[in-house]
Amino acid sequence: MSHHPPDSPSRGTAGPLDGVRVVELAGIGPGPFAAMLLGDLGADVVRVDRPGPAPLGGAAAYDVTNRNKRSVLVDLKSPEGPKAVRALAARADILVEGYRPGVAERLGVGPEECMAANPALVYGRMTGWGQQGPLAPLAGHDIGYIATAGALSMVGAADGPPAVPANLLGDYAGGSLYLTTGVLAALLTARATGRGQVVDAAIIDGTAHLTSLFWGMLADGTWQDARGRNLLDGGCPYYGVYETGDGGWMAVGALEPQFYATFVTLLGLNGDDLPDRTDPREWPELRALFTARFKTATRDEWTAVFEGTDACVAPVLSLREAAGHRHLTERGTYTEAHGVTQPAPAPRFSATPGTLRLPPAAPGAHTADVARDWDLPDVLKDLT
Repeated sequence: MSHHPPDSPSRGTAGPLDGVRVVELAGIGPGPFAAMLLGDLGADVVRVDRPGPAPLGGAAAYDVTNRNKRSVLVDLKSPEGPKAVRALAARADILVEGYRPGVAERLGVGPEECMAANPALVYGRMTGWGQQGPLAPLAGHDIGYIATAGALSMVGAADGPPAVPANLLGDYAGGSLYLTTGVLAALLTARATGRGQVVDAAIIDGTAHLTSLFWGMLADGTWQDARGRNLLDGGCPYYGVYETGDGGWMAVGALEPQFYATFVTLLGLNGDDLPDRTDPREWPELRALFTARFKTATRDEWTAVFEGTDACVAPVLSLREAAGHRHLTERGTYTEAHGVTQPAPAPRFSATPGTLRLPPAAPGAHTADVARDWDLPDVLKDLT
């Protein structure tokens, strides 16, 4: 873990989104992560929290996805609640919400109402199933979205069940990152034309989009529509994971011939005596040889063998281990900020770096500050 302190406003840096105002209607999962990313890049993110306990429980101080935000507490079911959100939207560049389709409209804070107050507003909608379609009004979670999009079927061993990749693939890759890309693209258009628009970011769409490469390979006949049988899904013996003698794991990605040659040599095998790596019929025998070799030493011992080479082999690290890896420490990929070890902002910018300016926002902690900074003293005065 990096021991360098995170960037702060006092260092005179401002992220590439400095000056962009974002309203986030509080939710869970991909919406908060997308708003965090905008905040990391310098946007002034105001999270509109609702009264009552947090949806998932836990202490607000440890919810890293609420860093770089300020919070106001608004009861959207009260007479003044929707008015306060519309007033914030009138001064914002982007609004992000993650309700089921129709809920924001029923609360009086849908696109029509908010864009009436601000025609240049970019209104980002984060859902699992999207705004239209037969499943749109139904509940769901990451695992169901990636299952329906076909992505879950690709993860796991050929002789086992699909492996659940936490909620990284759907919520964050197929959801948050597509929402962020969408609202920033729409912001460029809004600044050029003065006209905002609605961005419908559905996890089902984003996850399906992530599989684009494999649809091309399916059409070309170079990908089987079954997990654990292909070059990049663990079916190939030189692109997969192997257990070590102490129960650890090593990840092997020696795809190119020159890297493969280095890999087998360092593994202690003679490449000339091995089965043909280009023939999938030979893969089971090749995998058995690799499996037996990795079992002869510990994870740390194999790490010492492969690290610093072009064999494309790495130890499988836990989260805590990753934070202490020498490469990530040197780059400051992880840092300690506000008492919590966490990833530093990404990506990196040469002139306008992202910063960790604020700790996770406690609900309602910044109402007075936002009222002052966004020039809304009358609208927000009753919420302080």
